Amino acid sequence: MGKMQYEDILKKLESLSDPRAIDGMARFGINPKNIYGVSIPNIRKIAKEIGMNHILAQQLWSSGIHEARILASIIDNPEIVTEEQMGKWAKDFDSWDVCDQCCLNLFKKTKFAYQQADEWSYDKREFVKRAGFALMACLAIYDKKADDKKFENFFSIIKREAFDERNYVKKAVNWALRQIGKRNLNLNKWAIKTAKEIQQMDSIIAKWIASDAIRELESKEVQSRLQG
Repeated sequence: MGKMQYEDILKKLESLSDPRAIDGMARFGINPKNIYGVSIPNIRKIAKEIGMNHILAQQLWSSGIHEARILASIIDNPEIVTEEQMGKWAKDFDSWDVCDQCCLNLFKKTKFAYQQADEWSYDKREFVKRAGFALMACLAIYDKKADDKKFENFFSIIKREAFDERNYVKKAVNWALRQIGKRNLNLNKWAIKTAKEIQQMDSIIAKWIASDAIRELESKEVQSRLQG
């Protein structure tokens, strides 16, 4: 399929539209506005045909279409992405999955990833704040060469924000804590210690974040993998 242009891509996405999928996504708390209901594997297939393309990624993002934005996060070039672009895209987040896909596909590969994770954790907007913690979780999983110090710095942030009652924030705080704690034995000890401190806080949300994390981090499965 020659070189895919912006209009062709939007037509292609629209042709893969699935109204039933949109209903399903809405049930999972995904904003049903400007959405076609195209599956992630199909979006990835299109991304493969396009290849890396920074300019096209900007156009697709500007379309405001849910799947076009996920596609933009896959084809953009992390080397070219600026802090300003990351801030602009984060401001546009209106759905947890677009937020997570951006962190997973693109933001974690930029040189600003750790700094943005820290900065966004202070943000008042639900999905921007979620992005901060989603980024921590993604870095913990994929940045294999990073030293522990980088992740140890996140524990005080996780502790500070363990009171946030908003669903998409509290789940991301919990996700970050669990992923960092599954990285290696040293960080596992730190994460469990942090979770136990959070558990002592006078907040139902904090107690949930902590207990859920402790259950996984102390589990036989995680412990034997880290000690093996």
